[in-house]
Amino acid sequence: MQSSSLPSLIPVDDYLTGEADGERRHEYIGGQVYAMTGASRAHALIVSNLVASLRPLVRGLGCQLFSNDMKVRLRIADQDIFYYPDLLLSCDASDREIYYSTKPCVIVEVLSESTERVDRREKFLAYTTLPSLQDYLLTSQTRREVWHFCRSRGWAADVVAEGDLTLDCLDIALAVESIYEEVEGLD
Repeated sequence: MQSSSLPSLIPVDDYLTGEADGERRHEYIGGQVYAMTGASRAHALIVSNLVASLRPLVRGLGCQLFSNDMKVRLRIADQDIFYYPDLLLSCDASDREIYYSTKPCVIVEVLSESTERVDRREKFLAYTTLPSLQDYLLTSQTRREVWHFCRSRGWAADVVAEGDLTLDCLDIALAVESIYEEVEGLD
């Protein structure tokens, strides 16, 4: 008789220690770790543009803006989950853990062919369990198009391709044009 062995689960503390010391990022779901892939030029430009556009709007408001390297920690169905969103904004003074955020009010994911399904389903469902979250943005890197999900609209999507989108978190407007500045090859 063969015995099948389940992969051993990694404790949260070991995961956090490994991420602090490691060169490669991993997401964590219920004790399992999953390596993150690299980003394209368009992806990196979009994230940089979002930081450049949002930072002046939130300066002095007690908010902290992070791109790529700050994790979001969730607890769902008695499982710890850590995701690396492309951008997160936290405006809660009690949300100051060293390596992760638990109370972001805005999360942005830049869609790619390999991540779109997870970003639209798994992460959407997970992120919307956070009571602090007001806005979830899915940003295309192939089209000038941002899917804006808001708590205030029951998480219904508003697809914005031009003009401004208003973030409920701080009632600030973000120009779609600024998100896609210098991004080439859009449909």
